[in-house]
Amino acid sequence: MIPGLPDYSGLTPELLDEACRAAVTACDAGVAAIVAVPASQRTYANTMLALEDAEQSLAAAISAWTFMAQVAVDESLRDAAQEWEERLGKHRVGLGFDEELHRAVTEFAVSAEAAALTGEDARLLEHTLRDYRRNGFELSAGERRRLRGLFDELVGLGSRYVEALATWEDAIEVDREELDGLPDSFIDGLETVDGRYRVSLEPPEFQPFMANARSSERRRELMGKDFRKGGSENVARLERALAARAEIARTLGYDSWADYAVEPRMARTREAAAAFVDDLHARVAAKAEKDLVLLADANEAAVGTRELHRWDHSFAVNQLKRTAFAVDALEVAAYFPLDACLDGLFTLVQELFAVRFHELPDAPVWHPDVRAYAITDAQDAIDAEPLGYFFVDLFSRRGKDGHPTCYTLRAGRSLADGGYQRPVAAITAGFGRPTADRPSLLRHSEVVGLFHEFGHVLHGTLTRVQRARFSGSETEVDFVEAPAQMLEHWCWDPAVLRRFARHHESGEALPEQLLAGMVAAKNVDSGLATMRQLYFSALDLAYHSPGFDGDSTAVLKEVSERYGFTHLEGTHFQSRFSHLFGYEAGYYGYLWSQTLGDDMYTRFTEAGPTEAGTTDPGPGLAFRRTVLERGGTVDGDQLVRDFLGRAPNHDAYLRGLGGL
Repeated sequence: MIPGLPDYSGLTPELLDEACRAAVTACDAGVAAIVAVPASQRTYANTMLALEDAEQSLAAAISAWTFMAQVAVDESLRDAAQEWEERLGKHRVGLGFDEELHRAVTEFAVSAEAAALTGEDARLLEHTLRDYRRNGFELSAGERRRLRGLFDELVGLGSRYVEALATWEDAIEVDREELDGLPDSFIDGLETVDGRYRVSLEPPEFQPFMANARSSERRRELMGKDFRKGGSENVARLERALAARAEIARTLGYDSWADYAVEPRMARTREAAAAFVDDLHARVAAKAEKDLVLLADANEAAVGTRELHRWDHSFAVNQLKRTAFAVDALEVAAYFPLDACLDGLFTLVQELFAVRFHELPDAPVWHPDVRAYAITDAQDAIDAEPLGYFFVDLFSRRGKDGHPTCYTLRAGRSLADGGYQRPVAAITAGFGRPTADRPSLLRHSEVVGLFHEFGHVLHGTLTRVQRARFSGSETEVDFVEAPAQMLEHWCWDPAVLRRFARHHESGEALPEQLLAGMVAAKNVDSGLATMRQLYFSALDLAYHSPGFDGDSTAVLKEVSERYGFTHLEGTHFQSRFSHLFGYEAGYYGYLWSQTLGDDMYTRFTEAGPTEAGTTDPGPGLAFRRTVLERGGTVDGDQLVRDFLGRAPNHDAYLRGLGGL
């Protein structure tokens, strides 16, 4: 049993309901105690720390209990978790609009003790007061009530939008000849319906089909279904959310939601975020054009036409890698059985960051696939108290979101009794399940995704902050991806891949020629891949900037054309673009933080392209201490400066794209 977490193995809707009700009761009792303190007796402990305790009652339930909405097998448990996720989310929003809590905090803020605060404590008070301002406490009570209603509505819209994606099921049915280009091992794993093969939207089926099936028409059909995921209902939910966000921003005196949302991030202004996107667009346009020519060549050689549609890109990239670099994604996958990838990842991370992982075979888990681990410092005894814990849940199953994701199940923070609340994270994915004669095999892109999400696990579990507000990945949205993106680099390090990439049948090491081809082929479509990220970033900003008229499909078409991506008539990609909830006006942060992650990786390669240069624990331990452990206790720009010893720049990122 991991202290403080539910017994996931025996969880029922009734137990979840009871625990969530208890969390609300505890939160309300904590709030009542705070507001009852006379102004003259206000202290940091009975106001700010007491408020953290009250908030954490809700946060802990949202994180650890309603997480079941994403992973539980039992539909009734998922439904109960979904319902409570929305209810708890709205209750948490309410704390930020509570008049009496605001009075309590502002009473403390003018005290001598408040003026003497330093470090995290001063930052917590500063951020709390900033939150109250951004929740409208400079406005009338009526305006604040309207704002709270809008924020509550956004919680519900986001919950239903994500639920629709998690439960959406669709597929195409094809004849055997329409699977031309795909290996028997893939075909044998497909479900059959009346003699035809069913190819679903789940990543283990969707991605190989798009990259290998020779039938452009069938690829178009499958992509069309993917771009209708979530349905017209999700389009309506999104458009209502965009309207609500715009109204919130106007009420608070901002020109748009993007102006409001970007203010507390590294970019600081909507204009700076947009300028970043425009600048990169100009820099990578030429590389994207070169990529298109090469892909057209590959497509012509494979199927006899240079005409390249959006649904042909993955196929053409795969063909180019096969012909020019002798790299076949499914052939490569034979050398990446999941267990070996996990072993390689764990070994690398333990060396780099001076930690040790210990599997907890008796930990109660929500599914037999799930494995649990404790993390300790490498210098500690094996029975030392862990730094944190994490769960691994990587196989696809019905009702589970298959997108690789890291969830924080409990934040790290100092406790009133002098102890420390150990953080807990979970990494989930929808990788293909093993069969009777074959283990789960990962395409190299999936290996990169695994490393990326584990970077978030490390960020969440190695934190040593005092206050939950700054725990782990509680940083600026446009910094939060940087540690995860940095860890991706080791997926391309030949010395690291040689350690664990072995053929699942023969045990043969990944052939040097194939390895060299993989590394050489890394940037064959880097311009187009970056353009795709810029397109998503521009779309997100367009939805949340001045001038958006409410028609999300019209804007989708316009931005698609501007970035060179054909709009598929009759589809609505925005219905399945889940980052529009949670990262709203923040998708640019993926590329913003990518430039930071690439820059930070240069410290690991300063000694040269050798094994010692990329797995040297010196920079790794420094990264752990300077970045991972500090969470959001200082601004992201300062974290990078402290680690690199200089100001960050985009040079490493641009070099990494190749051909610029």
